[in-house]
Amino acid sequence: MPPILLATINAKWIHPSLGLRLLKANLGEYEEQAALLEFALRQPLAEKTGPILAAAPRILGLSVSIWNHKATVELLDALNKAWDGGISPRPFIILGGPEASYLQADSPLISHADWVVQGEGEWIFRELCGLVLGTGAPRDGIEALPSVKRLSGKFIEPQPVDISSLASAYRLYTEEDLLRKLTYVESSRGCPLACAFCLSSLSKGVRVFPLDTVLDDLQTLLDRGARSFKFLDRSFNLDIPRATHIMALFLEYLERSTQGTHPVQPLWVHFEMLPSRFPRELREMLTRFPPGTLRLEIGIQTFNPKTAALIGRPSDPEQELELLSFLRHKTTAIVHADLIAGLPGEDIRSFAEGFDRLWQVRPTEIQLGILKCLPGTPITRYNETYKMRYALEPPYEVLETAALAPEDLGQLQNFARFWELIVNRGAFTPVLPDIVPEGEAVFWSFMALSDWLLKRFQRNWGIDRNALRAALEEWVRIRHTINARSVQLPE
Repeated sequence: MPPILLATINAKWIHPSLGLRLLKANLGEYEEQAALLEFALRQPLAEKTGPILAAAPRILGLSVSIWNHKATVELLDALNKAWDGGISPRPFIILGGPEASYLQADSPLISHADWVVQGEGEWIFRELCGLVLGTGAPRDGIEALPSVKRLSGKFIEPQPVDISSLASAYRLYTEEDLLRKLTYVESSRGCPLACAFCLSSLSKGVRVFPLDTVLDDLQTLLDRGARSFKFLDRSFNLDIPRATHIMALFLEYLERSTQGTHPVQPLWVHFEMLPSRFPRELREMLTRFPPGTLRLEIGIQTFNPKTAALIGRPSDPEQELELLSFLRHKTTAIVHADLIAGLPGEDIRSFAEGFDRLWQVRPTEIQLGILKCLPGTPITRYNETYKMRYALEPPYEVLETAALAPEDLGQLQNFARFWELIVNRGAFTPVLPDIVPEGEAVFWSFMALSDWLLKRFQRNWGIDRNALRAALEEWVRIRHTINARSVQLPE
């Protein structure tokens, strides 16, 4: 078996890891000595440990995110028991990914590692593999590696990667990946914003891959059969000429496919865009995408100007609402808009007002997120002033603020879950006008419903769709006895 094994636990089977493929594609002379293993979060533990133990690698690289943190600790605990029992030799363990980078050195996850890469790993991982395969020493010589910027115990901060020199990883997507899973791609890294709750705020500026290379890679993926593209760029529309060049490639494919004599597999593309960067030429191009082919993620986060200033996020509510209205009425895009509850200084009244303003323009989906204190992010600077208290384990959600009591946040979490089930997923569209009638404050109306559903089912997960439909029909029948507008607001 190859001596280098790159592995991760993906949220779902349909989410392949571009990060692992980038590491393997940039191993140089060691690429043929590396293998990839991907697991799904709900997969039984034995189905994860078995292949790793059977491979018996000398180097095990694991990519860790907020969503697979606990599962990765569970995996490593089980592997260590097997290694201690002599089933196979323990490999050198290299951890990377956003979740591993800023944890405390004594955390259970880090205790399993020989090295932890803080940041981009394409160059440093190759050098570490060369060190192990060449000398077998897990520590000696690390400081002398060209890509090491700083070394602190197990943590290695690498030099920034020149992304224009990276080898393309898309060739490592298999035919099954391209035909049956999402195809993750990137044309840039970084974000021009510096939101205090986001890990992107720790990096400076935006770096772009060469446009000709991006276009060639995308065309090759299309030729190979990829049809579901999700761009990882945090600000795809920062450079408008560049964005329109990339989008034109997809539009050309769509136009050719409608003129052909043979049916083709539908195309679907997802972009995350800044709400402040939608000039006329971009808007015009967005109107050309046919129904079902375009999904746009627009981060709003808050309509409270004081809170927006606190977290370092530029905000222009009127401009943002105008944009969302344009996208909903002039394009066929699925429009996903984000709001975050629990931000410093924002109480439930302010959040409710912002939610209602957003609902007025009817984005296809409203994702109500609960603020998370990701390790390493500067949101912690508000902990004392705004009495921010967070869960100590993933996903590190806020539990209490000076403006929101724990019970408020509990209600908001329940609201978010039922909003996702009932509104965002679109399964109950026929009864939606009766659930959130025109002319009412939708936030408080839906809050009353979500509270009632929680009491009825005693949970907000694992609810049979038919049972939920029956409950919604009952809610509609008894609404005349429940005046959602009279819900008591907190003092």
